Amino acid sequence: MNTADLELPVSVPSTALFTDQYELTMLQAALRSGTAHRRSVFEVFTRRLPEGRRYGVVAGTGRVLDAVENFRFDANVLDFLRARDVVDEATLRWLADYRFSGDIHGYPEGEVYFPGSPILRVEGSFAECVLLETVVLSILNHDSAVAAAASRMAVAAGDRPLVEMGARRTHELAAVAASRAAYVGGFTKTSDLAAGFRYGIPTAGTSAHAFTLLHDSERDAFTAQVESLGSGTTLLVDTYDIAEAVRTAVEVAGPGLGAVRIDSGDLLLIAHRVRQQLDELGAKNTRIVVTSDLDEYAIASLAAAPVDSYGVGTQLVTGSGHPTCSMVYKLVARGENGEGGTEGAGDGRTEVLRPVAKKGLGGKSTVGGAKWAARPRDADGIAQAEMIGTGPVPDELADAQLQVPLVLGGRTVGREPLDTARDRHRRALAGLPLSATQLSRGEPVLPTEQA
Repeated sequence: MNTADLELPVSVPSTALFTDQYELTMLQAALRSGTAHRRSVFEVFTRRLPEGRRYGVVAGTGRVLDAVENFRFDANVLDFLRARDVVDEATLRWLADYRFSGDIHGYPEGEVYFPGSPILRVEGSFAECVLLETVVLSILNHDSAVAAAASRMAVAAGDRPLVEMGARRTHELAAVAASRAAYVGGFTKTSDLAAGFRYGIPTAGTSAHAFTLLHDSERDAFTAQVESLGSGTTLLVDTYDIAEAVRTAVEVAGPGLGAVRIDSGDLLLIAHRVRQQLDELGAKNTRIVVTSDLDEYAIASLAAAPVDSYGVGTQLVTGSGHPTCSMVYKLVARGENGEGGTEGAGDGRTEVLRPVAKKGLGGKSTVGGAKWAARPRDADGIAQAEMIGTGPVPDELADAQLQVPLVLGGRTVGREPLDTARDRHRRALAGLPLSATQLSRGEPVLPTEQA
């Protein structure tokens, strides 16, 4: 199914206040000094992967494009800033006309990344680029963390489908974003209807323990569900006695019962017992779904169990222990023109860009210059390294470049269906060394090398 065919238009409010106050105070000072209009290049990257992880997953790119398009300072937003005395009137007048008119290049959604990878490059005037820092990082840090967890879980699950069901374990808006990121990372469905509505992700869900407890008996509950949803439904069998519930489920629904769900206990042992019982009752095609606070390690431990699919919640939407990717948004180059100049100094795009870098302590320094990235492959199509450089791209790496145009001259050019990002991630994983799929702690599967 192509989810793009199902997506519905959703009105997106202004994203202008999804930012930190110091973005606006920097803008005010830069406008006053005449440096706000200097051509600037910002890059998003992470200095390291979460401990033990072998690769990262780029997710949230589509949401970033939405956020940039809707970064508008309307009357209500300007009134708020004026009432709080956040910036002066000259800055408010500038913000009233704000539209991002620069360029954005980056790794396409679903691609993998490594320490130092220039995941996103934002180019334009300092003023228009600096305002996007917080909202860009907010989206990419969250979505990429969830997608990385989802990818690891999908690897552990193999061909068995995964259902995202973590909405109740996070903020209601973060839940929708998490569903989207999980789908990019390899999940097949979500229980969150808002995610299904907004992004066209297939949805799933039947009943909880409360539905069984509502009825006078488990048989009554199963009967009500089957009469309402059909024999292909999934019956939850661990409210009371599992063996008795499985027997009752097959008696009520018949051998064509769609699935049973197990949400507690020793899942490995119970799954084997339930499979044997279902087969003995003639329900050989009835699937077994397991839930119960799963993560990638629990899923991997069930590889030999007769389980057909998994439902994952808490560990997924919290990044399975790593809820952020620690991405940063740093100025790496700026124009030479406009020293103490005014808004009319030069056209910006013709300025000579000079690399700039931070010399911080504790590993927080940066590398100056706008960067390209490429991933050369061996004869079998397996990636060998993450090559990063500034200046011209070597001819031998021209066809291995990773960054693609996302916004050009303020116009979005990189929007794509969510299934395209999902398919890309599958291909990206297949192109990594096999050790990338190991769940044990290790170093990044590809070295990051400066060209």
